[in-house]
Amino acid sequence: MIEFHLDSHSGLASYLQIVQQVQRALRLGLLREGDQLPTVRDVVARLAINPNTVLKAYRELEYQGLAAPRAGIGTFVTASASEASLAALGPLRRELAGWLARGRSAGLDDEIIEALFWDTFHPAEAEVVA
Repeated sequence: MIEFHLDSHSGLASYLQIVQQVQRALRLGLLREGDQLPTVRDVVARLAINPNTVLKAYRELEYQGLAAPRAGIGTFVTASASEASLAALGPLRRELAGWLARGRSAGLDDEIIEALFWDTFHPAEAEVVA
């Protein structure tokens, strides 16, 4: 079962952080159709947040067609990543891990590695206007 984590410094609303974590877990195959999400009560107890925040996140997941409530039981995943995309994850993860190890061996810290990744992933946003 997924465990949610909130970053108070992200600038992103708590409910959106929960939504994004479910979306990411689906893309990575960590959640599959039929899996149960943590109950609202469990998330509230673990993260010390308002129950309405969790309910809002779960409603958004429902709106996106990714989850659905079952009365008296909980909220369940209703979609999953394709098997073809999941098959590619293992080799790509190993390549990425190798790249990270080479970056760290070259003396790059996590902030520089993240900036390099972001610049490569979003090259138009990283251009400096003179």
